[in-house]
Amino acid sequence: MKNKLSTRSFTNRNPQPSQVSGRPKQNRFKAMADDAASNSTNLHIVLVHGACHGAWSWHKLTTLLRSAGHRVAALDLAASGIDERRFVDIRSFTDYNRPLLDFLESLPSGERAVLVGHSLGGINISFAMDKFPAKVAVGVFITAFMPDSDHPPGHVYKRHNLDDPSNPFWLDTQFGSVRNEENGPVSMLFGPNMMANFYDHSPVQDLTLAMTLLRPISMFADELLASPPLSKSGYASTAKVYIKCEKDIGLLATYQQWMIENNPVNEVKVIEEADHMPMLSTPEELSRIISEIVKTYA
Repeated sequence: MKNKLSTRSFTNRNPQPSQVSGRPKQNRFKAMADDAASNSTNLHIVLVHGACHGAWSWHKLTTLLRSAGHRVAALDLAASGIDERRFVDIRSFTDYNRPLLDFLESLPSGERAVLVGHSLGGINISFAMDKFPAKVAVGVFITAFMPDSDHPPGHVYKRHNLDDPSNPFWLDTQFGSVRNEENGPVSMLFGPNMMANFYDHSPVQDLTLAMTLLRPISMFADELLASPPLSKSGYASTAKVYIKCEKDIGLLATYQQWMIENNPVNEVKVIEEADHMPMLSTPEELSRIISEIVKTYA
């Protein structure tokens, strides 16, 4: 059976004021929506989740951005979220990234995307920026892995030896628990302690829900370390913004800063109170920052 592209797309629909006792009800998002709509008519904000997560992790942010008038698509990458594929069906990073590549390929002429990648999703949007630079207005990296164009994409893992499953960084993350054919990618599934680090400042209800929705995926470390650098004409030529999360005890702020210095970007935004999941711990501030980015790079 042919796999379906699993996409959750949220279209800009400004609500009409409702009538309460003969008087219009004030829409608190109307001013934001009017401003956003005038700047993002041909732009899609495309949200790309991190490892083991899915489009569900963006539920607060999609609501805020949609209410502000933006066109938003939250994608499930292959074998993630509600995508029908299983981990054993994934043979390469390209397979994993297929839903994002298909989305960009299908964009009508004249429309562009603001690609927003979280954590491992930074690698996903980097490959998409390299393949479709003309369709990307800006790539936004939220406490994300951000490669350069001088080294293999997996170079960002080597900074702290994250390609090594025995690294204490990974805590109770399970590697290789899901079997794949010989020479396939090594599976990875976050454990409760690792997730507690990621969700350190997020509501406990979000962590509880996330633990029921995680699915195994891979860091694709061997493949990404053996891959050629992303191109100067594609990835390197595309505008980039990094959103640094200061309270992240998963991907530390010092690690995020190293990636920024290793691959300078157009702008750096900082969220002081955000953990590794700013879409859950500080969604209003993240929404405001992304709206500003859209306005700047429209």
